[in-house]
Amino acid sequence: MARREIQIKRMLQYFVDATVAIIEEEGLEQVSARKIGERAGYTSSTIYNYFEELSHLIYFASMRFVKEYLQELPLYLERGKTYEEKYVLSWECFCKHSFAKPQIYHALFIADLGQKPKDMLEHYFSIYSSDLIGFTEEIRPMLYDPDLTSRSRALLELAKQERELSDERITEVNEMSVLIWEGMMTTVLNKRRDADPQEAAEKTMKYIRTIMRTL
Repeated sequence: MARREIQIKRMLQYFVDATVAIIEEEGLEQVSARKIGERAGYTSSTIYNYFEELSHLIYFASMRFVKEYLQELPLYLERGKTYEEKYVLSWECFCKHSFAKPQIYHALFIADLGQKPKDMLEHYFSIYSSDLIGFTEEIRPMLYDPDLTSRSRALLELAKQERELSDERITEVNEMSVLIWEGMMTTVLNKRRDADPQEAAEKTMKYIRTIMRTL
């Protein structure tokens, strides 16, 4: 790796580490360029030499908070005997972790980034390649796909190997699952409903299971 590339990677890590620390201590909503710069030991304007927008830096930092989900996902999938069961279990794992950290998962899967999430995710893994160690070929495509609709659809596509399923119905069921999650996540973040993380996850899964019965 060239000297310049090493320097850039090191600077990115400084800012990501500083952002992670602020999220851990104060919460994601308290993150600001000024605070990140002060903690990293640089001016806030220096951040924009490495990140086009603050949301991009928050995206990188948020990836550090989903390791528990990524580690637990294979364990959930192992419990499924069919790909349809694995699909439901993947949502169960996702709901458990996403509603426990709603701001983080909103930043990763809903927030406007002003750039293609796929490009950002590839950039992240180019810096933190060790985050990919230990994942099976079944899981890796999901890790590289920042689009919730397509990454959740992947398991239903595999279900076509087990029984006849139309692409149209797979699309409809998958999109409804995503919209249910997005709706509940938005409701929780906007404090429109009193629901703890477990209640939000259980209600979301109730509707996803109902939809799956129509597949």
